[in-house]
Amino acid sequence: MQKSKWEARKMKKKYWTVTEITHSLKIDETFIVRLEEEDLIQSAPDSEPSGKIFTAKDVERLRLAKTLMEDMEVNLPGVEVILQMRKNMFEMREQFDKILEDLAQQLHQTIK
Repeated sequence: MQKSKWEARKMKKKYWTVTEITHSLKIDETFIVRLEEEDLIQSAPDSEPSGKIFTAKDVERLRLAKTLMEDMEVNLPGVEVILQMRKNMFEMREQFDKILEDLAQQLHQTIK
């Protein structure tokens, strides 16, 4: 299965500037500011206001927010709920994976 350009770039790049984000996602800076004001994304703590940088995780949240708002006509409060639910699902998946790993180790020890 071939990966899209977006996926390939996302995997390689750890931090993104506002300019890189606006060009890659085809959004304007006000969209980034709006999501930052709503605490849906956060610039890296050590970045300067004039040269903010964002993590790949925040860029992915921006991409999802853009898709939800433009393609699916979800309003900003809806985007916030969806992104929070998505975060919760990933956290639950990590917990589930940990439980499975612990069970596998216990089973392996029992078999010995």
